[in-house]
Amino acid sequence: MRSLFLVPLLFVSALAHAGFRLMIPNGINVPNPCTNVFGLWNAVGHNIEIGGGAANVFGADFVTANTKWTKDLCQKDSDMDGKTNGEELGDPNCVWTAGATPAGDATGHPGICEPMSSANCMKINVNITCI
Repeated sequence: MRSLFLVPLLFVSALAHAGFRLMIPNGINVPNPCTNVFGLWNAVGHNIEIGGGAANVFGADFVTANTKWTKDLCQKDSDMDGKTNGEELGDPNCVWTAGATPAGDATGHPGICEPMSSANCMKINVNITCI
């Protein structure tokens, strides 16, 4: 019984691993769409900006891609806001590799539909928690 409880905790802990931010372009510089001032979203793959808890749609897609930045993940629009993950993370041509400098800056969050106040995004972002 105890092992059934530990497995989900280990999985959540693994998803929140800060090293994953280095496996996507501009992973340490993803804008925080919850703020009106410059801020960063520290847990790109999670519904909560500080990490932990459930994965957001980008986090789930990242796990499906075996925690690798792939062309398919780059070309996908995980958060359904009309921009590909690559466009939002500064890799519009999907050529970035780990350790390289992205083509541009991150302009959005690949796991949070933006603008958050739009009717469409309010439905999609129902599980996002702004702190």
